[in-house]
Amino acid sequence: MDARALRAQKTQRGSTSSSRRAVRVVAKDYPKPDNIDKTENYRIAGDLSKRFASDLRVRDGEKKKVAIVGGGLSGLACAKYLAEAGHEPIVLEARDVLGGKVSAWKDKDGDWIETGLHIFFGAYPNMMNLFAELDIEDRLQWKVHKMIFAMQELPGEFTSFDFIKGIPAPLNFGLAILLNQKMLTLPEKLQTAPPLLPMLIEGQDFIDKQDELSVQQFMRKYGMPERINEEVFISMAKALDFIDPDKLSMTVVLTAMNRFLNETDGLQMAFLDGNQPDRLCAPMVESITKNGGSVMTKQRLKEFVLNEDGSVKHLAMANGDIVEADEYISAMPVDVMKRMMPKKWGEIPHFAQLKELEGIPVINIHLWFDRKLKNVDHLCFSRSPLLSVYADMSTTCKEYYDEEKSMLELVFAPCSPIAGGKTNWIAKSNQEIVDATMLELERLFPLEIGPKSPDGVGARLLKHAVVKTPRSVYAAIPGRNKFRPSQETPIKNFTLAGDYTSQKFLGSMEGAVLAGKLAAEVVASRAKGKATQGLKPVQQSIINAIGPVSEPVGVIGDTEFAFGGGKVMEVADEAELEKFDAEQLVKLDGWTGSKEKAARAR
Repeated sequence: MDARALRAQKTQRGSTSSSRRAVRVVAKDYPKPDNIDKTENYRIAGDLSKRFASDLRVRDGEKKKVAIVGGGLSGLACAKYLAEAGHEPIVLEARDVLGGKVSAWKDKDGDWIETGLHIFFGAYPNMMNLFAELDIEDRLQWKVHKMIFAMQELPGEFTSFDFIKGIPAPLNFGLAILLNQKMLTLPEKLQTAPPLLPMLIEGQDFIDKQDELSVQQFMRKYGMPERINEEVFISMAKALDFIDPDKLSMTVVLTAMNRFLNETDGLQMAFLDGNQPDRLCAPMVESITKNGGSVMTKQRLKEFVLNEDGSVKHLAMANGDIVEADEYISAMPVDVMKRMMPKKWGEIPHFAQLKELEGIPVINIHLWFDRKLKNVDHLCFSRSPLLSVYADMSTTCKEYYDEEKSMLELVFAPCSPIAGGKTNWIAKSNQEIVDATMLELERLFPLEIGPKSPDGVGARLLKHAVVKTPRSVYAAIPGRNKFRPSQETPIKNFTLAGDYTSQKFLGSMEGAVLAGKLAAEVVASRAKGKATQGLKPVQQSIINAIGPVSEPVGVIGDTEFAFGGGKVMEVADEAELEKFDAEQLVKLDGWTGSKEKAARAR
């Protein structure tokens, strides 16, 4: 029985009181946006996909065996397109689950725990093409075209930017802002527009030049009102890269705005209708295997074994196996790639620049409540000092749908100093993080959660799951974009994938899919003797700074953290994390929520 039938059946039973019905939100799926597959970016992405079955398709003697290390979206996408071109990709994933940053697993109660809260945007052309190619577009639950913000000054209330159907981009975005009367005054809106015009006129050249400036620095340089930061940019920065505006590169915000504003349906959002392993990763695996490739989990890389010329001879696996291939691709996160990088490669500028990139800590929280909360069937920007975005998954997602209880999924950000936070939340206990989150929810929704609720108690928390990813997407702090390497490398049989590599989208699901596709294009082009996109130039500062190189650290331990993944962190995990990333466990002064909560209870 699908969610709609279940919803109708429960409604007919009349099993809840009238007061409960008053706050119930009935989920509604919206049709696929009209313009998703009509944009230039969608066409370009589709043309690249088609190349693997046409001019990049193998002929006699051109088929390559390709070992891909990493089974996240980038590695799976890379394998999918290589297999469609007639090659034999082998995906080697160290963990027992696929998906990387979108991986999910079941807890002891059978509930799904997700690494992150993932939203699919209309302006994700490669992802949208992927869903169409896999024939799973019906798994996207499109929401009404708007952006919803919690009102900090008016707890329990929301406001939104509403996109009017039939108004083309970028006018629809401008009109959505003008029509909103709660967030910015008209003079502030007019003062905000001029600094953004070069983004629309000059495009990527102007955007790239802003990478040395933080969002806050850009605002002050161009005289934007301070309230645009408080009302919009803080939410946007934390949603895009889990970083506060004073730490985030303006290139990230402008890149996102340029993509979203130039496409009429670019900012329309969709939720996946269930868990990512079954609903997204499994169809990718099916496509790979159907076309002659393979995907294997629990296959941990020990080291790259090199030939005299520095090319890859074979992969030495932790279980003692040797994996030999014609081509090798790393789809590992940048922090893991740095630990695995052979010493000989560390002397090469292309790889030396990776030291300038590092993953940012991210925390994703699941909260199960004993009743249905007042909510919206959409993603919400919390505008909280501790929280980024959230959604009631019991309303927004068919598989998780529940009429009687709520399950909130929230992104906790910033959660480290590199992201602008004053507290290193990765080093805090799960309970401390939940307590801090609940205090924020009590402040934001006082009539539903906490002692100010009508019954003096409010919704009761049944259980929680705190998923920590100590190194997630690369930290897009100012000045880092220029160090993102091309997929092609100076090593003749080695290619890079991963959302941190150079491509026109951010560290995101779209960026991961595109980077995997670009890596596949490098290998497939090389096999055909065709010209590739070539190497991205390396900054002179990197070349000048190259010195003695240490032996690779390698992977230490076997927790999800060792492979760049996330998990519900237990005390025992701290010892392994400290062995190779002690910085994550540094205690800082900051939150005193536990004491406040205890004092209030007294």
